[in-house]
Amino acid sequence: MNEMDVKSWLIRMSQGDEEAFQAVYHLTRDQAYGLIYYLAPNKHDVPDIMSEVYIELFKSLNNYQQEQKFSSWFNGLIIRQVRNWKRRSWRRIRIMERMKGMSFQPPHMEDRASHLSDRLELLPMLEDLPLKLREVIVLRYYEDCSLEEIAQLLKIPLGTVKSRHHHALKRLRSMYSQRDHRKERDGYVY
Repeated sequence: MNEMDVKSWLIRMSQGDEEAFQAVYHLTRDQAYGLIYYLAPNKHDVPDIMSEVYIELFKSLNNYQQEQKFSSWFNGLIIRQVRNWKRRSWRRIRIMERMKGMSFQPPHMEDRASHLSDRLELLPMLEDLPLKLREVIVLRYYEDCSLEEIAQLLKIPLGTVKSRHHHALKRLRSMYSQRDHRKERDGYVY
């Protein structure tokens, strides 16, 4: 991979040129595949991790400094994506092991309907939250992100994420209890 060739394509790519993205992909794919192949926990995950790497390349291109060596920056990006993949797969394994230890019975149709009803009731309350609080709740409970992942995604300190999480839950509880009191006043109780 020639650094000068890649850098000229990166400039065009940052300006929105789709052909430039394809050129960067063709110039870097062998190097990326090789590094991912050696670092990946499972060899069948390599194509998925490759996709993640190029998505992240596209998203974080504005973080690349032109005076920086591209191959070093790109290798760092690859390593971070492989680590993220390992962490996510490790979390899935732990959840599966926990589920094996529990006696799991498929929910009845009534339970599914009740769960869906609860989510639909929560949606208007969620929409009433300020955006900063709503982001944390949606990422945490709908996307199953850890608090650390949310901090990275939103590019804010972990303490801020914890604080927003706490305040959002507190507000949701308050809204939920007000809703119940309103239903009782109106003569409508479950």
